[in-house]
Amino acid sequence: METVTLPLDDIDRGLIHALHIDGRVPFRTVAEVLGVSENTVARRYHRMRSAGALRVVGVVNGVVLGHTSWALRLQCTPDAAGALAAALAARPDTSFVHLLSGGTEISCNVQTPSAAERDALLLHKLPRTGRITAVSAHLLLRATALPGDWSGAARLSAEQVARLRPAAPAATLRAPVELGPQDRLMLDLLAHDGRAGYRELAAATGSADSTVKRRLDTLRGSGTLTYAVDISPATLGFPTEARLWMSVRPSGLAAVAQAMAGHPEVSFAALTTGPSNLVAAVNCRSSDDLCRYLTERVAGLDAVRSVETAPVIRTLKRSGSAVGAGAGRVVVPPR
Repeated sequence: METVTLPLDDIDRGLIHALHIDGRVPFRTVAEVLGVSENTVARRYHRMRSAGALRVVGVVNGVVLGHTSWALRLQCTPDAAGALAAALAARPDTSFVHLLSGGTEISCNVQTPSAAERDALLLHKLPRTGRITAVSAHLLLRATALPGDWSGAARLSAEQVARLRPAAPAATLRAPVELGPQDRLMLDLLAHDGRAGYRELAAATGSADSTVKRRLDTLRGSGTLTYAVDISPATLGFPTEARLWMSVRPSGLAAVAQAMAGHPEVSFAALTTGPSNLVAAVNCRSSDDLCRYLTERVAGLDAVRSVETAPVIRTLKRSGSAVGAGAGRVVVPPR
């Protein structure tokens, strides 16, 4: 996944912020908020999407379905890192697949719906891949910052945000749901294009447009389905990305995680298991800004015992499905 940078003006940035608030917001509504025509908004969106700068994707919230989330770190030989990362990106259960540091480390998030599928990946598939030299898996216990809430895309006023924010779902929609075959067909399409029309989704599932709309409203209202803007931080002016693996004194862990969530540089922070009990994703405008963040913001958190910083050198997948994703098997080239 190559980083695509385009010149962005206030309309583009306002549209990006609007999509962060509601990925399926009608262009007509965005146009009214921005004070431009609906055609202008549609044209700007399709320009950015066609160039590969952004897309809206549907994301399944595995927590609602009882899935467990893991942060994986894999050490591998340099000749296999790219192919292995691509194979992980093709899996439907992964997100945020990155090559780190010198290209011999991969990090990614994985959602596993069952203990059997967790064990199949962590105990069988990955250890049997000969080019992997080390694997560490950290169970994500609680997130305090999520990519959709990152302030790097913020552009609109509080009044504009309020006009774009979707209505809170009715209490009845918050009941747990079970996914059927038609749901999975829709979710697969939305993982590639979160703004796919009801007619396209209905054709894929053999349902009526109205049926699809009601089901999507139910899935979204229950928290099972959310929408994310899949965009590189570099497109927004933050080309320096890093993953922080932090060891924090247990008595201060919750407070540090909450403090990290308030840092504008942080787009993800979560408590984890393991010797590194807090993981964070950081986006900065330059390496100097990253240095200042580590030596001033992070250094000021007294409960932090140690920090391991791993720069992101390539991103193969963020939210949604990887472009050109295949069957999702972990395969690396032969020796």
